[in-house]
Amino acid sequence: MAGMIMYGSYSFLDVVASLSGPTGATPLNGGNAEEGITIAPFEDKNTMNVGADGAVMHSLHAGKAAIVTVRLQKTSPINAVLRNMYNAQQSNSLLWGKNTITVRDIARGDAITCTGCAFQTMPENSWAKDGNTIEWTFHAAQCAGVLGVGTPSIA
Repeated sequence: MAGMIMYGSYSFLDVVASLSGPTGATPLNGGNAEEGITIAPFEDKNTMNVGADGAVMHSLHAGKAAIVTVRLQKTSPINAVLRNMYNAQQSNSLLWGKNTITVRDIARGDAITCTGCAFQTMPENSWAKDGNTIEWTFHAAQCAGVLGVGTPSIA
């Protein structure tokens, strides 16, 4: 590959995200803040121990939990849908932690599915000179998927 110029492109316009659960479903696209959507591991995958003699032991953790953060502009109508879902789900433990969040980048082939999702808490909100960003955070029991290779797919 010497001498080859590597290039690519990305657009949030190609990202399709949704939340579905026992109290309904909603797209997570529409009035997204600049920071968009983040999926982060809940814990490290490895713990490394170094012994007294310098020997190293790695411990592979089985967990696939994650934290999903969806950032919406204050004016996004999705805030009201998520608030209604939160209110309904937090009123009955049988409804709690049963959401699924999917995020796909249809141009690049990314596809992530997070299951066993629960709202972490009600997001902060403020009323100020400028409209704010509403951050909805979810704890996901398990996340799995692939990051694409830039091969276009048809949705």
